[in-house]
Amino acid sequence: MAGRFVYWMNASLDLRIEHAAGEAGGGNWMRIGESLHRDFNARASALALMVQGRVVYEIMERFWPAAREDTSLPDFLREYGAIWTDAPKILVSRTRTSADHNTRVIGGDDAIDRLAELRSTTDGDIGVGGATLATELLRAGLLDELVLYTHPAVLGGGRPLFDDVAAPVELDLLEHRTYEGGVTLHRYAVVGALPEDTRD
Repeated sequence: MAGRFVYWMNASLDLRIEHAAGEAGGGNWMRIGESLHRDFNARASALALMVQGRVVYEIMERFWPAAREDTSLPDFLREYGAIWTDAPKILVSRTRTSADHNTRVIGGDDAIDRLAELRSTTDGDIGVGGATLATELLRAGLLDELVLYTHPAVLGGGRPLFDDVAAPVELDLLEHRTYEGGVTLHRYAVVGALPEDTRD
């Protein structure tokens, strides 16, 4: 089995992932309770690899490595701190050349080609973090799946789930779940994602 790029994101009903710059993935419109976070943990621990853009990576590295040892936090947050810190990760960045926490950096104009090679040589799911990165993978036909946690809020503006794409993208629903606070999961397959052996 080849790797599959899976884009994870919390979003509002109008598919915004951030209402104001600097929310750092924690806007008060999100309703992330224990059952939802335990689902994050289970899915994250099953990933073969994580690939994150710089903005998402820097949000994560500011909090999760310390969270794993913070006894003031509930156990499910400490658990996620350990999962994120220990997981093999790729940071895609034009400005950073190094990173800690089991992370390798990919940069430059050939980043998407290198990610395509990574997809063809990885056994298992590759979690994708970051709207810019996910959009580039989608445009290249490399995004395989979308895991969308929709929170019951309409933001009316802010960062969208994807940047502009050239044509409509069809999805097939694979899974649907609900959590406390009215949060819903929709997991979709991206129709038309390229098989790993057709990438130029």
